[in-house]
Amino acid sequence: MRAILVTDEPAYGAALADVAEADLPEGEVVVDVAHSTLNYKDSLAVTGASPVVRRFPMVPGIDWVGTVRESHADAVPVGSQVVLNGWGVGETHWGGYAERASAQADWLVPLPDAISPARAMAIGTAGYTAMLCVMALEEHGVRPDAGPVLVTGAAGGVGSVAVSLLAGLGFEVTASTGRLAESGYLHDLGASEVIDRAELSEPGRPFGRERWVGAVDAVGSTTLANVLATTSYGGTVAACGLAQGPDLPATVLPFILRGVTLAGIDSVHCPRPKRLEAWRRLAVDLDLDALDAMTSRVGLADVLDLAPRQLAGEVRGRTVIDLH
Repeated sequence: MRAILVTDEPAYGAALADVAEADLPEGEVVVDVAHSTLNYKDSLAVTGASPVVRRFPMVPGIDWVGTVRESHADAVPVGSQVVLNGWGVGETHWGGYAERASAQADWLVPLPDAISPARAMAIGTAGYTAMLCVMALEEHGVRPDAGPVLVTGAAGGVGSVAVSLLAGLGFEVTASTGRLAESGYLHDLGASEVIDRAELSEPGRPFGRERWVGAVDAVGSTTLANVLATTSYGGTVAACGLAQGPDLPATVLPFILRGVTLAGIDSVHCPRPKRLEAWRRLAVDLDLDALDAMTSRVGLADVLDLAPRQLAGEVRGRTVIDLH
C-alpha cells in the first residue's frame, strides 16, 4: 500500500513509500482509507519541527475516514463507514496517510449520514475540535445575545470552522488573523469583524477593556493571555491550540476579578459520548457549503510540500487528502 512513512534513521525524514499491509499495527478493525486531512500536528510530524512522532517508523495522519475491510468487533461491521480522530494515531499508532489503516473499535465514530467521506475529512480533527470549543462555550452559558465572540487563528483549520459554526448559530464573530488579505474569506464565512493578530500577539496589560463574551483560541502564548485579559465578566475562553507557543504569560486577574473561565479542549482522548455529540452537532449545525468553500483537495504526495507551508501560515482553511 502507498503511504507516507516517517523514519529517524539515519536522520529524521518523511517520504512516499510502498509499505506492506502486513506491517500495519495490531487493531480490531482494518479500514480501506478514502480520505485523510492535513492538521497542524500532521505538519509537525511530517517535517519533524516538533517531536510529535513517538515511535518509528510511523505513518502520520491523525484523521481518516473509510470503509471497514476487516472487523473483530460486532459494533463495527464490515462495510460500514467510520471516522477516526486522535487517540495517538499518527503519533504512536500508524495513521491515515496510507491506503489502509488499523484501529481499536472504540476509537471509531460512525460517519453521519448527512456528511460525505470527503466532507468528514474537510471537517477532520480541526473541525471536530472547533465543535468541542463551541460546545464548551455553550456549556458555560455563552449565548449569541450576550455580545461578540472572538476566534483567533481564524484563517486556519480550527478557526475557519469555528467562525462558520459560531456565525451560523447567530453569534457576532470577531476574527483575528495575521493574514488580513483573507478578510474577504473570513467575512464570507460569517465574521462580522476582522482584526490584525498584532492587536493580541504582543505583550499587553494583564487586565484590559472588556471586548468579547467568549473566545475560541488556537494560538496560545501571549495571544491567549491578551484574550483572557479582554474577556467580559463571566465570559469563557476555549483553548485548543498553541500555534504561537505553549506558554501562558498571564495573571490571575481575569479569573478572580471578572470570573472568566478558561476551558481546556482535548480532542485526542475526548470521551466517546462527547465525540458522538460533536459529530451529531456538526451534521446539523455546520454549513456544508461554507465548508466546501474553505476546502482544497490534494493527493498523498502533495502532503510533503504542503506541511512546511502550513507551519509557515501559508495554508488556509481545510485540506482533504485523497487516498483513492
